[in-house]
Amino acid sequence: MFPEFTLRYARFPEHFHVRFDPVPVKAPRLVAFNRPLAEELGFDLSAFDEVQATEWFAGNRVPEGAAPLAQAYAGHQFGHFNPRLGDGRAVLLGEVTDRDGRLRDIQLKGAGCTPFSRGGDGRAPLGPVLREYLISEAMQVLGVPTTRALAAVTTGERVIRDVPVPGAVLTRVASSHLRIGTFQYFAARGDNDALRQLADHAIERHFPTLADIETPGKRYLALFEAVLARQAALVAKWMGLGFIHGVMNTDNASIAGETIDYGPCAFMERYDPATVFSSIDEGGRYAYTNQPWIAQWNLARFAETLLPLIDDDQQRAIDSATEVLKTYTALYEAEWLAVLRAKLGLGETAASRDEADRELADSLLEAMQAGRADFTLTFRRLCDAAEGDAHDHELLALFERSEPIQAWLAEWRQRLVQEDAEAGEIAQQMRAVNPAYIPRNHRVEEALAAAIDDQDFGPFERLMAVLARPFEERPEDADYAQPAPSTARVFRTFCGT
Repeated sequence: MFPEFTLRYARFPEHFHVRFDPVPVKAPRLVAFNRPLAEELGFDLSAFDEVQATEWFAGNRVPEGAAPLAQAYAGHQFGHFNPRLGDGRAVLLGEVTDRDGRLRDIQLKGAGCTPFSRGGDGRAPLGPVLREYLISEAMQVLGVPTTRALAAVTTGERVIRDVPVPGAVLTRVASSHLRIGTFQYFAARGDNDALRQLADHAIERHFPTLADIETPGKRYLALFEAVLARQAALVAKWMGLGFIHGVMNTDNASIAGETIDYGPCAFMERYDPATVFSSIDEGGRYAYTNQPWIAQWNLARFAETLLPLIDDDQQRAIDSATEVLKTYTALYEAEWLAVLRAKLGLGETAASRDEADRELADSLLEAMQAGRADFTLTFRRLCDAAEGDAHDHELLALFERSEPIQAWLAEWRQRLVQEDAEAGEIAQQMRAVNPAYIPRNHRVEEALAAAIDDQDFGPFERLMAVLARPFEERPEDADYAQPAPSTARVFRTFCGT
């Protein structure tokens, strides 16, 4: 049933990883299986055997051709460097080539205590596994580069966190699991040969056109530039959805530019740029408004690892990398403006309009903050407002203070007149980028609680079905579009480790 494994990472020298077979679990049960993704990856679903698949996805059996391993990496966690992290509860089975010719990692999370576990139990609770499954698949449909969820299996065992909770294993798919922290692991050891191997692998896998650059130093500098561009685009997409990652450590920063490691992540409801959900982010380091600049900080750490490859002269290497790093702000601002324009129904215009359009968008965000308005619903109701003022009352009802948004609406409509499109067309374009449904935190928690407490996966499956079509508003799903009532608001989310 499994497609053929290629084992690219397993061929790296032993100090890149530790060979490790998943630790079998007591009584696995397949509770979620992503058939469309499996087809995309080249699985033979005509030969699908649920009993056999459950054994594979639980780690009780190793698929033919796989060579499970735990990857080594380091990382800055909340600004503090740890030179040895690594996969403490995850094993990479190997890579497969999907039906579009792309190389994809298949990894089991919660597969047992590896040599990198640092005192942990190597297992994963059911709640975080279902959270990652649900939110990563929602992000995919919302158009955000992300790791994917292929399967979730309960283990029939309990894991101890604050209290005993059901255990589970997640099968995760990624373009790769190369992280900034992977490069930091070897940089911290002064292992330039390993850094070169890793950089060449990243270029071959994610940026193959860079291989044509003959001068090695320029090629590795171009790698930094390419990773920087992907990170800027990724974070702009997060910001456009009100998504807060929660743990933007360098070991959670993907070289491929994908969202990875959904721990205490959440979606903002009332717009407040200082919003933090993660229970471990006591200082607000990874607040919503800080995400673009934390990404830049992480990229600076990536640049440091590449310095020996960019130039033998350290100062010249620093100067070259610094010049690239300086481009981040303008690049991110351009990506963010493009996201905001799309959400507001504004087409690309001459550069002379950039400042005015950004001021218009910023004024909306200020009005939302002053009115304590829901982020997602405000943009969704603006889709209706683009067609005329008949539905303005639905938009205004979201605001505790309506004066700022009323003044803004008049200014926005004047700007829309400059668009070379009919009002209905503009509204349709806006509805294609402004979702009606996101993984609202209280709905996620409801689904997880039902699965954990009652072994009832119905709410999880229902929420998955709603989020599979986020841009299509449906009367029967109206409740899923609403913010949490005051009695069900989620203010803190928790990491699953």
